[in-house]
Amino acid sequence: MSGWLRDTDKDRPSGDRPPAESEGADPVARVTGPGAEWLASAGASPRSVLARWESRPTEPAVLPCGSVFDVVSAPAVFGRHMLDRLREEGPGCGPVAAHRGRMLIFAAPGSADRLPALLRWEEWGGAVPPLLCHGTGDAVTVPPPEEADRSGACSRWLVAPEARHPWLPGPEVLLWACVRAARDTAAPEVALSIFHRADQGAKVYDVSRRR
Repeated sequence: MSGWLRDTDKDRPSGDRPPAESEGADPVARVTGPGAEWLASAGASPRSVLARWESRPTEPAVLPCGSVFDVVSAPAVFGRHMLDRLREEGPGCGPVAAHRGRMLIFAAPGSADRLPALLRWEEWGGAVPPLLCHGTGDAVTVPPPEEADRSGACSRWLVAPEARHPWLPGPEVLLWACVRAARDTAAPEVALSIFHRADQGAKVYDVSRRR
C-alpha cells in the first residue's frame, strides 16, 4: 500500500477553515490518504479511482466537477498572484494544482457559475484575464498523488488536498482574490480598487476572517 494511502484524518485540519498553510507555513504539495479519498469521491466510482491510484500512483485522473468541488483555471502568472493574495491577505486557500501552464484553484461547488456573474456585475471582468470556470457537467485532469518526475510533469500539486473535507473558497472570496491580483498585475498608470462606485450600489465582501 502506498504511503499516502496509509495516512488518516488524525491531526488533519478541519474542513470548516483553511489548512495551516494559510497561516504562513509552506504549502502542502503531497496528497494524503484522506485527501485522495476526497478527490476520488467526486467520481462515479470512488473505489475504482482509489484502486487505480493504489496501483499507479503517478498517473493523473479525470474527475467531474460540480458536486464535490468546482475548479477555476487561471493563467499561471495571474493564478500565482491570486494564490499569494489568498494566503497572505485573505482567508487562505484549498487545494491548488498547476496544469499545462495554468493554475487550477479548487473552489466550493457553485463557484463556476457564480464567479463570472460577479465579475460581470462588478464591471471588473475587463481587468481579469480569461478564467476557465469548470462546474457541473465539466471534468478536469487532477495531478496524481505521487510525482514521478517534477521537472517533466505537466500536472502537479502546489497545495495538495490533505483532509477528507478541505476548506474551499467560494465565489465571493475568489472575486476578492481576482481583483487583488488584477491590481498587482495592472500597469502603473491603471488604478484598480476593490471597492466599486457607491452610486451603483455595489456589495462589499469581507473575506478577511477565516471561516
